[in-house]
Amino acid sequence: MFPDNFIAFIGITTLVSLAPGANTMFVMSQAALRGRRAGIMAGLGIETANVIYFLLVAFGLATVVATSELIFDMLKWGGALYLAVIGVLAFGRSFRVGQPAPVAEVPAVRSSHGAFLDGLMIAMGNPKTIIWFLTLLPQFINKERDVFAQTMTIAVVGTIIDVAVQWLYVYAGGALSRFMAQPNIRAWFERGMGAIFMGLALVVALSHRF
Repeated sequence: MFPDNFIAFIGITTLVSLAPGANTMFVMSQAALRGRRAGIMAGLGIETANVIYFLLVAFGLATVVATSELIFDMLKWGGALYLAVIGVLAFGRSFRVGQPAPVAEVPAVRSSHGAFLDGLMIAMGNPKTIIWFLTLLPQFINKERDVFAQTMTIAVVGTIIDVAVQWLYVYAGGALSRFMAQPNIRAWFERGMGAIFMGLALVVALSHRF
């Protein structure tokens, strides 16, 4: 990579990571509602999706995905549906805060493993992630040099930046978790996050491939 390309990559990656979106909101909400461990596991799920996209770029499969309307739409609508379901479930939970949970009830995220899986699915279907990795990321790679080595280098750097930003959101969510013991605050937080995720689902559904 040319030095100016690498500096541009670091700057843009930092801004994209900091921008509130489906990934960051999910990490923060999990940390707030279920503790920092759940937020960390959600972040690991998101980073796993990022690694998958890095590998697609490294092995040249990015062109196929980026130019296929069908594949893009499948990922987009899958992500939109997943976000909508999470939003609806959050709304539903908000009306049951403070009430004894039925024995047969299965929570939306049962464990840290569930948070990991949800983070993975959300990131895989997030158009911002898809567009960034499959259309913008290749612009930072010098095709006259070892593409695989360059991709792995920026994968490591990009992951470090993204993990650092996610820690900020996990910390913010963890700071909010102490207020979640109060039923009224937890109920309104669930409703707010539910509305945000349903709004994000609409944004995802209306997004277009560049």
